[in-house]
Amino acid sequence: MFNLFKLFKKDRLWDFDGGIHPPEMKTQSNGTPLRQLPLPAQFILPLKQHIGNEGEIAVRPGDKVLRGQPLTFGNGRMLPIHAPSSGTVTKIAPHMTAHPSALAEMCIFITPDGEDRWAEKRPIADYRQAERSELVACIHQSGVAGLGGAGFPTGTKLRGGLRGVNTLIINAAECEPYITADDRLMQDCADEVLEGSRILAHILQAERVLIGIEDNKAEAIAALRRALGDAADLQIRVIPTKYPSGGAKQLTKILTGQEVPHGGRSTDIGVLMQNVGTAFAVKRAVVDGEALTERVVTLTGEAVQRPANVWARLGTPVSHLLQQAGFIPGNEQMVVMGGPLMGFTLPALHVPVVKITNCILAPSASEMGHSEPEKGCIRCSACADACPAGLLPQQLYWYSRGGDHDKAREYNIADCIECGACAYVCPSNIPLVQYYRQEKAEIQAIDLESERNTLAKARFEARQLRLEREKLARDAKHQQAKRSAAERSPAELNAALARVKAKHTDADAPQVTATAEQESAVRSAQREARLAEARVRQAEQQAASVPVSNQIEDPRKAAVAAALARAKAKKAAAAEGAVPAADAAAEATVTAAEPAAPAAEADPRKAAVAAAIARAKAKKAAQAAESAETEADAAAESPAPAEEADPRKAAVAAAIARAKAKKAALAAESAEPKAAPETAAPADEPAAPVAETDPRKAAVAAAVARAKAKKAALAADNAAASAEAAQAAAAVVADAPESETEYPAPVDADAARKAAVAAAIARVKARRMQQPETQED
Repeated sequence: MFNLFKLFKKDRLWDFDGGIHPPEMKTQSNGTPLRQLPLPAQFILPLKQHIGNEGEIAVRPGDKVLRGQPLTFGNGRMLPIHAPSSGTVTKIAPHMTAHPSALAEMCIFITPDGEDRWAEKRPIADYRQAERSELVACIHQSGVAGLGGAGFPTGTKLRGGLRGVNTLIINAAECEPYITADDRLMQDCADEVLEGSRILAHILQAERVLIGIEDNKAEAIAALRRALGDAADLQIRVIPTKYPSGGAKQLTKILTGQEVPHGGRSTDIGVLMQNVGTAFAVKRAVVDGEALTERVVTLTGEAVQRPANVWARLGTPVSHLLQQAGFIPGNEQMVVMGGPLMGFTLPALHVPVVKITNCILAPSASEMGHSEPEKGCIRCSACADACPAGLLPQQLYWYSRGGDHDKAREYNIADCIECGACAYVCPSNIPLVQYYRQEKAEIQAIDLESERNTLAKARFEARQLRLEREKLARDAKHQQAKRSAAERSPAELNAALARVKAKHTDADAPQVTATAEQESAVRSAQREARLAEARVRQAEQQAASVPVSNQIEDPRKAAVAAALARAKAKKAAAAEGAVPAADAAAEATVTAAEPAAPAAEADPRKAAVAAAIARAKAKKAAQAAESAETEADAAAESPAPAEEADPRKAAVAAAIARAKAKKAALAAESAEPKAAPETAAPADEPAAPVAETDPRKAAVAAAVARAKAKKAALAADNAAASAEAAQAAAAVVADAPESETEYPAPVDADAARKAAVAAAIARVKARRMQQPETQED
């Protein structure tokens, strides 16, 4: 009894709601076998002939191609296209394709060479021993897509059904009027159709394979049964003729009694469906290693003299097919790609054949009937009774026409299969399918825009979150820095501030570091200065006890001594690098020995100014001193009579020297701005302690002084000193007997002058060292 019920369920057929029975009009084209057509003059191959993205172009204009050679790369849902014949790629450009909108798409143009040579074929010897993934990849790379009209990539569809599919349905219903391509294919190639069905069943591991075919295809049913023989792995199910029984959801309901859920797929209930033409293409791809380059196309209609089913190469212009069928166009002739219910009118005849092209219909005017104007809906509900999807076409019409997208969604406009049954039965001649297609397109555009807005919003929110995180990180970093600063001890803060100040000071002033040798030299100079001051004080005390008459010296001898002292000091400075100090000491001696000079001129600071004046004077009078030096040498070698050395001339020369000294002092003030204010101070102002001098700064000053002396005053100062000494000696030699007898020079005064010179030199050195410190402060 159980087997009886099982057998009863096995052979049972179900029915779907709605449907119509239009005139079949199939006998025009199914009476002749399939035939090949001559190659066209040019192939036009759109890059996209399937659902999904177009592949990347793999050829360039001028390339030679063979039949079956890939023209694009296929990755993912990008399905490759192949050359339909051997030839040359002439160009790659946009061209009008088979679409109701007549939009231009990128196409590859190939001029055939007539040889029709195949590329290398790579068949699979035994598909039963091959991996399923290998078979799926072979089918995908061969460019096989759904040939029933949807154009979904077969490899992708199989990959999604590798698990959970227990029933494979081969759709052989071909329910739409005029179309007989599958019918003729099953009659002529039944063995290959069944072999392709077995390959699909092997890939899916399906428990049963059902071939659904309408009962109006008696020859095809007989051919399949002959080819099947006694095999029980495939089951042929003959179903009643009813439109649209060839729909995926409708045929699934008829053969299994199950309905595909709203918004779902057939794989959700364990069912996967493929077309007869697709099964044939799978066999060619796996067993023969041939890519999809042609398909069966029905050429029919009363405007065609020789209606038939032909093997049409993909990319063949429709005009070439109609020309081979004896097309005779009439007045206002239309050509439809597809059937009369689900097809569309071609905008031009030079559009190419693609993978989903199954029929070219060229009806006469009487065959299509007179076009009647659209009238208002009378709410007869005939469309609702004919709808195979169980929808309410009347409500969808109102919402689509009014642009109420939300209501159209609510009434499940997406479930409409656009079969045209509602428009066929409408007494008001309303093109309902046209309204539904337009509404679907608008909803799709709205969904796409909404998806873009959602993506943009998500990106904006992600950016805001990123900016907020970065801000929080910066704030946390600043807070951490503040806490670290608060936790640091005052000693560390002071050290940091000192380092910052040191950096600024180092950037403004040159970096000079005193060596140990320089510091030792500074300390020695300070000790000498203190000793010299002590000797000066001692000499002053001794001089105070000598009578006034003995302290008066001969001016000419004093001038000679001063000149000799200056020459000696400058020569020593050139050797020791201390020219400025020697100049200052010598000038101080001269000023102290002049009778007209006051006692206050022996001040050390004034001696420093006098030294600067002497250097400036020496530079300006170097040339004049050379001639004077020559005359002085001559006078020194041959003593002149006493009357030639006139004391008044010596006085005039001293006056001229003092005038020059005054002029040079003005120039020295600009050269040494720090020394001049000190000399202008009162004579009784106490001098700054020598011990306060910074050793490093004193070393810097000493180095600068030595460089100036070596570069600027070496040669000039020596020449000036020699000139002055010679001139003074000449004046003194003339009156030497008188001066020696009248004014004997005391020994104590000479000692005092020597001590004064040493003290002046020490003080000048000390003040020279203090000048950089004052500038830096």
